[in-house]
Amino acid sequence: MSTHIAAQRGEIASRVLMPGDPLRAKYIAEKFLDSPRQYSQVRNMLGFTGTYKGVPVSIQGSGMGMPSMGIYSWELFKEYDVEQVVRIGTAGAFQNDISLGDIILSIAASTDSNFHRAFDLPPSYAPSASWELLKKATAVGDELKLNYRAGNTLSVDAFYDTTDGWFNKWVNMNVLAVEMEAAALYLNAAFHKRDALAMMTISDHILTGEEFTVEQRMYANDNMFKYALEIITR
Repeated sequence: MSTHIAAQRGEIASRVLMPGDPLRAKYIAEKFLDSPRQYSQVRNMLGFTGTYKGVPVSIQGSGMGMPSMGIYSWELFKEYDVEQVVRIGTAGAFQNDISLGDIILSIAASTDSNFHRAFDLPPSYAPSASWELLKKATAVGDELKLNYRAGNTLSVDAFYDTTDGWFNKWVNMNVLAVEMEAAALYLNAAFHKRDALAMMTISDHILTGEEFTVEQRMYANDNMFKYALEIITR
């Protein structure tokens, strides 16, 4: 049992999907897993383990932002010997040729955060995805004929940024999308020598102002959930 996850060793699978929303974790477990069982509800950050096509998989909520993702992914890697984590969440598009509902695979996560200081690293360190998971993600995405893009993403500390045109420099560098967790996940995975991948459905468009409804944010991501399950169980 770790500080923030009330599971015994062996209750969490070596392959874990991490949505930010704990209610989304519950939804995924109940809809897609066989024989799901809840192993933790500490701080209402729900966690479940079941099987998908016979392979044990856990679904663990991460909360919002890098500090929260940092806590839960660290404990999964260190206390529960988790080998693979795939973040499944939402993001805001930075490029005009990306549409609502498209899926983004984060090859590397630029960040405006100081999270790297916890590892005594300079900001020039580039947190990046696991090649093994990324390779499987592109193969599965092609097989399922999904609209996915792979590239650089941005992990930010502040959801609401008051700086005029704060996003322009990232758009100019062909960064695909912005979210709030991938860099912390990749740093923790690198430190523990584990595999991680962040994949996000586009729920907002930073340039056009288009956005999903609250209901769409919860339930319009089934293609990504199935995509992630196929990746992590192969």
